[in-house]
Amino acid sequence: MTSQIDLFILYLATERGLSDNYQISTRASLERFAAWAAKREITSPQEVIPTLLSDFLIAEKKRGLSATSLKLEAVALRIFFRFLTARGLIVSDPAEKLPLPRLPHTLPQPLSQMDMAKLVAAPAGDTPLEIRDRALLELLYACGLRIAEACTVRLEHLDEEGGVVRVTGKGNKTRLIPVGRAALAALQFYLLNARPKLLSARSGAAIFLSVRGHPLTPARIWQLVRYYAKRAGIEESIHPHQLRHSFATHLLAGGADLRIIQEMLGHASIATTQIYTQVDRSQLKAIHQKFHPRG
Repeated sequence: MTSQIDLFILYLATERGLSDNYQISTRASLERFAAWAAKREITSPQEVIPTLLSDFLIAEKKRGLSATSLKLEAVALRIFFRFLTARGLIVSDPAEKLPLPRLPHTLPQPLSQMDMAKLVAAPAGDTPLEIRDRALLELLYACGLRIAEACTVRLEHLDEEGGVVRVTGKGNKTRLIPVGRAALAALQFYLLNARPKLLSARSGAAIFLSVRGHPLTPARIWQLVRYYAKRAGIEESIHPHQLRHSFATHLLAGGADLRIIQEMLGHASIATTQIYTQVDRSQLKAIHQKFHPRG
């Protein structure tokens, strides 16, 4: 099955233009299935039947995989076997009716505007790292960036005069996002006063650099967000994606059009963005219950 997996990943990269992270995740899922099937003496896609796929997902669930991870594995199997069928490499698609695990319905949890203001103000020092961290938090909140997008923002992507940043998101899709006055000022101060002190021979053009001059990693950004949230006195345990949720929710509360928010978030479907309308309604309900005498 290995050669067909290689062929499929090549298709995702060259014809679909999907991100490296997506390719790596999909390959890992398919290779787990191939290894599991090989233990049952199934080594070719032509030998795979629908019940084998269902049994694999059941085994993965027993292994402790979350509903989200199970869904990703099911999707990987479905698109893999659909590809093989379309290319005539197998006669029929065993994954055609493979059900996708249902995910629990959870709403995004944005920070309040007050907590968001405390968070971005938490790096208040004048060291190169705190200046960097203030610019990073301001940009994450001002533009609703994913962590991976913040890691890959380069100097040539920032238009200081126009006040916009060019971001490449999922599926290698590029979008332009307004930066905003506060974030732009923090970025300009960092680029002028702090980034030159972090530069090394291997820095390249990445905007956000580590203490050794390397581009920041997603794991490091996660650590920084948690650290500054604690410093700001925010009691709940937060993660970087909440800054993206806060960006969208606060824009919607301020009257921004949902289509504009969709464009800035880089969502392929408006349905994905519409979840923020549910968040806004749930917040209104909570406020009504708290403050109305008959709430």
